[in-house]
Amino acid sequence: MSCSEKSREREEEENPVGSVQKYVEGVSRNGSSVVPSNQLSIDERVLVDPKQLFIGTKIGEGAHGKVYEGRYGDQIVAIKVLNGGKTSEERASLGSRFVREVVMMSRVKHENLVKFIGACKDPLMVIVTELLPGMSLRKYLVSIRPKVLDLHVALNYALDIARAMECLHANGIIHRDLKPDNLLLTANQKSVKLADFGLAREETLTEMMTAETGTYRWMAPELYSTVTLRQGEKKHYNNKVDVYSFGIVLWELLTNRMPFEGMSNLQAAYAAAFKQERPSLPEDISADMAFIIQSCWVEDPNMRPSFSQIIRMLTAYLFTLPPPTPSVPLTDSVEQTVASNGTIVEFSARARGKFAFLRQLFAAKKAKN
Repeated sequence: MSCSEKSREREEEENPVGSVQKYVEGVSRNGSSVVPSNQLSIDERVLVDPKQLFIGTKIGEGAHGKVYEGRYGDQIVAIKVLNGGKTSEERASLGSRFVREVVMMSRVKHENLVKFIGACKDPLMVIVTELLPGMSLRKYLVSIRPKVLDLHVALNYALDIARAMECLHANGIIHRDLKPDNLLLTANQKSVKLADFGLAREETLTEMMTAETGTYRWMAPELYSTVTLRQGEKKHYNNKVDVYSFGIVLWELLTNRMPFEGMSNLQAAYAAAFKQERPSLPEDISADMAFIIQSCWVEDPNMRPSFSQIIRMLTAYLFTLPPPTPSVPLTDSVEQTVASNGTIVEFSARARGKFAFLRQLFAAKKAKN
């Protein structure tokens, strides 16, 4: 990236092709701060050599950083460069966010989580992950509108997401920003991986968490209160906020519509939190699928299923469906289990039994509460 030609400054800011050092020169030139390394505390074993990082074209941008296609050694990667902040308070806050994201990404591994490669804290806060050549689930859904996903494809995507979330919750991590923008498709569009741990938090029994959370349309009602929470205020909630968000995503997978369409983000938040409104279910949706979605976004967090239960319900429902046409891609799990019509009929009976059991479980839970 050249620093001498003023006419190219704007283009270079958007696409700072070159080494990390050249990127730093561009950041410093544009008035942004680089966080001092002594403010961070990260396990040295997860750090990568910044000299081996080459930053390419920008492929994404969020409130707290930008994502570039790049290279680490001989590996094509995604490079997330976090904002440094301009004040000491901002630098401290963003530095803590960076450390938290690196720690959590480095400790969980799952085939449906974007693979963490490493991070560097000096001269910039950088997170390096695998680069998925596919687009985000959001872009993909928009690209096929007004068509909807084949039901088998939608359910297999939902299972991928649920398995990733089950892994996070098993490790005591709440994602807090589950939405189609943070779900990335693989190159063959057969599976989905969860990305962006920027808002993730560790869950403890007595933890009080901040009001800084995910995107309004997918946020659980308990993340709001009758008095709007200011930045940094504390509020009780648990990992069931992710289950609510999953319910909204599952609805999107089946309908390919924007949740709370026609409303602004704040209107959607108000409708969900204070009027108990939810996106309308399609008229032709099956009773079993309606039950799964509604159990995820029910008002009482304690009534929402765990992701282990969601996986069982989705798998059971998938077995009740007729086999897909050959043109519909299947995940390996479905190919291994759907062998013939006779097998499907056998699983359908078991699936009905599972749904009956889960309904009794939720009914008993509700009566107890």
